[in-house]
Amino acid sequence: MNEQQDKSLNSVFWVSASVILLLVLTGVFLPDIFSGAAQKAFDFTTYAFGWFYLLSVLLFVFFCLFLAISKYGRIRLGGDDERPEYSFFTWIGMLFSAGFGIGLVFWGIAEPMSHYFSPPIADMEGLTPEAARTAMGYSFFHWGVSQWSVFTIVGLAVGYFQFRKKQDGLVSTTLKPIISTKKERTGLRKFIDILAVIATVLGVATSLGLGILQINGGLNAAFGITNSAWVQIIIIVVLTALFLLSSTTGLDKGIKYLSNLNLSLALIIMLFVFIAGPTVFILNTFTQGIGDYITNFINWSLRLTPYKGGTWVRDWTIFYWAWAIAWSPFVGAFIARVSRGRTIREFVVGVLIIPPLIALLWTAVFGGTALHFDLFQGTSIAEAVNADVTSALFTTYGELPFTFIVSLLSILLIFTFLITSADSATYILGSMTSKGSLMPPLGVRIVWGILIGAIAAVLLLSSGLEGLQTASLVAALPFTVILVFMCISLLKSLSKEPPAPRTKK
Repeated sequence: MNEQQDKSLNSVFWVSASVILLLVLTGVFLPDIFSGAAQKAFDFTTYAFGWFYLLSVLLFVFFCLFLAISKYGRIRLGGDDERPEYSFFTWIGMLFSAGFGIGLVFWGIAEPMSHYFSPPIADMEGLTPEAARTAMGYSFFHWGVSQWSVFTIVGLAVGYFQFRKKQDGLVSTTLKPIISTKKERTGLRKFIDILAVIATVLGVATSLGLGILQINGGLNAAFGITNSAWVQIIIIVVLTALFLLSSTTGLDKGIKYLSNLNLSLALIIMLFVFIAGPTVFILNTFTQGIGDYITNFINWSLRLTPYKGGTWVRDWTIFYWAWAIAWSPFVGAFIARVSRGRTIREFVVGVLIIPPLIALLWTAVFGGTALHFDLFQGTSIAEAVNADVTSALFTTYGELPFTFIVSLLSILLIFTFLITSADSATYILGSMTSKGSLMPPLGVRIVWGILIGAIAAVLLLSSGLEGLQTASLVAALPFTVILVFMCISLLKSLSKEPPAPRTKK
């Protein structure tokens, strides 16, 4: 049985690594074919399955909330007597770094300013107070609980089966309650794990590519270094070397210390912008945005445009949900690993509620500051973002004091976010392709680190930002089906649990 399992799991590594390598080689030697095929896949996926993404993610939100308030909320991800191994601040820092990575830093200003310039509603005029309010509300929606419900589902399922049921940490293991023994011995479980690995690599490469674009934009704003493919390749090489170096230190050193640094540095920069920017306007924007988010949650969660046409929902909401789903095997497995000993209720509150609150505050501070400058001080940040989305953060810094210092700190933050996310991803990919091991071999992690850097480079060079977005969305579609079955499997297993004891804290 062990030999058979070893062969099965080794095949997961070889097949998934070969598929990613094939994509890299196609992008290098046949960039036009690669880009064209990716665009066709993107158009078909968003048109034919956008409804499926929207319905699935809304289901995930309700499912997570149900688990938290139900009798299952007291069940621990581990034995009844186990307790968390990481402090609350370190835990949240790890969730924040792995779950958001560079995405929030990239889109914190770029998204609200993009919606302000080109509103989500077809008949709404851009660059108006109405457009600004809608822009902030939609930005809150995209960075709120919906994205994090996907991570919560995977994290709960992996953590429950790995630490409660003492099984391996593979995605396919979370489906064992609904996969018969006969089918389990076929290639179905291998196929599921291969899909999870490929989705993870493409999702992480997307975030890596976004961060590289923004670092290049920051270096251009601070030092006049040109935005070019060669500069981006140099950044990729440096980043890949740094996160591979970090991966040699293990989970309790490199990733832990970098996560604490990320959260601390992010809070310092956010506090500076909050104080130096329009403080009262930011607070009002945050409050109003929360209200608009809650009021429109169901409507926006299910919004499509079958009667009017248009691609806005596909380009934004559906892309975000697909991006989160592509991230989810990695983020879910990682947060499961660092959440051992917590109850399901603690896990849901910590993963589904706290990181989104930080994200909404971040968006209000940075996006609200940029909106205030354009609305009341006559700046043209929205126009600059429309021309170059990577310029959003550093164009806004140009209107604040200590521009050079805060720009340098932000470039450092982006670097550390990328290193942490990629380091975490290589750890999880190593685990997913080595029998779910909690200590995956260093050589396997290095292979995945190199492949992640290579696919990010190929996507940037072949089709830029659109290629990055396309890769995430296409990879996410089959994994969305797996997530739905994961909910069913988890609920089936939880229903057989004896009542969890009430423990003293």
